[in-house]
Amino acid sequence: MTRGTATAHLVVPITGADHVLGSESANVTLVEYGDYQCPSCGEAYPIVKELMFQLDRQLLFVFRNFPLTTVHPYAETAAEAAEPAGTQGQFWAMHDMLFENQDALDNEDIVQYAAALGLDETRFIRDLAGHANAARVREDFLGGVRSGVNGTPTFFINGARHDGAYDFDTLSMAINDELSSSA
Repeated sequence: MTRGTATAHLVVPITGADHVLGSESANVTLVEYGDYQCPSCGEAYPIVKELMFQLDRQLLFVFRNFPLTTVHPYAETAAEAAEPAGTQGQFWAMHDMLFENQDALDNEDIVQYAAALGLDETRFIRDLAGHANAARVREDFLGGVRSGVNGTPTFFINGARHDGAYDFDTLSMAINDELSSSA
């Protein structure tokens, strides 16, 4: 769906605390509220990567945590693992590792990913075990709820919730519509 027909808008503005990928001068911003254990988010993951590749500097991507803990028991731990990786400059590497290994997200697996990424394991384990980033994950989640997120993945294109499918063609068309209207 295009911006004009979306039913909900992004309530929480993008800030320096967000995890962003791409050009900050991009004409279109794509925000995803996602869950690392969600199979649908796993299907959307390569689609977003392809969109980022094809649209290059025209697209800014923001990822926010929305762990659906009632159906995905490892989602919150995975979200909390991405955050300390981020404090060590490896958010996107851990983000990719978690999506590429959705079937292996217990604590032992996640610590192995941290080691593979060269993170300070002691610090990582301490942050993970102490839930040092639980508040950040909860903040993302509550911001999603306030913005009308009711499942994952949920995308916002230039602040308007994308209520259409998240396959490559549909997302690409919606983003290109935004690019055309901002030209």
